[in-house]
This record gives sequence, C-alpha cells and structure tokens, in this order.
Amino acid sequence: MTGFKIPESVLVVVHRVDLLVLLMERADRPGFWQSVTGSRHALDEPLRETARRELFEETGIAANDSSGPNLVDWNFSQTYEIYPHWRHRYAPGVTENVEHVFSICVSHDTPILLSSREHTRFQWLPYRDAAERCFSWSNAEMIRQLPARFRLG
Repeated sequence: MTGFKIPESVLVVVHRVDLLVLLMERADRPGFWQSVTGSRHALDEPLRETARRELFEETGIAANDSSGPNLVDWNFSQTYEIYPHWRHRYAPGVTENVEHVFSICVSHDTPILLSSREHTRFQWLPYRDAAERCFSWSNAEMIRQLPARFRLG
C-alpha cells in the first residue's frame, strides 16, 4: 500500500421518495456541501461494496439488498479533474478521478449519524436546491438527474 488514494470513487445520492436530497458539509472545507463520496480502498473492491461502505461510514445508513433500503447502481461513471487542493492525496501525476454513481431512497425517519471526521452537519433539501448547493459540478448534475432516474428505477 502506497498510502495514496485510488483515483476511482463512488458518489451516492441519498434521497427520499419526495425527492428531498441529503447533503453534508465537509469538515475539512466549511461551506462545501456534498452527497456521500469515497474512493475504493483496493483495486479489487467491488464498486457496490465501496458505495455501501462509504454510505455507512458517512451517514450510518446500512444498505442491505434483502431487508433494508437498496443501493441503485446507475451504471454510469464520469471522469473529472481532481481539485488541486486534494491532489496531494493521490500518486504524483494523477489529476483525474473516475466517479461511479449510485443512489438510495430512504424513509423520512431514517436517522443520519454523521462521521465527525468527515462532516459537520447535514440538511435535506429539494433536489433543485441541493444541486445548487453542491460545490461539485458532477454531484450537482447527478442530483439534477434524480427525478428521471428515480422514476425509471
């Protein structure tokens, strides 16, 4: 293990049936609001497992394919340039990340247990407002696509 992050990650859009979207404020960047995100721990870690792990670590929500809310794999990925202030986390010369998108619909009474190491607070916003609040264009774009994706799912 080199200690560098793998430049392949997941984005998990957490929402309710009424299309309120969960956003969390980053602990290391006040004012930066986002959905659940995180990198693979190993090259052979399945993306669904990465999404499940990050969702639980960041929110306390346990996705379970048999008895709990299900993760929906959008079978979509996008490549974006890593913000310069986070490039030190990656191997020298790595400037892009591939992000795979998932979503999960939770009930209105689902408790949110933030990881204080990663986030300071959370809020539920209508999807349009959530998209506007996100600092990441890729996160915002996926939230904007939520109504069409949710109806199809």
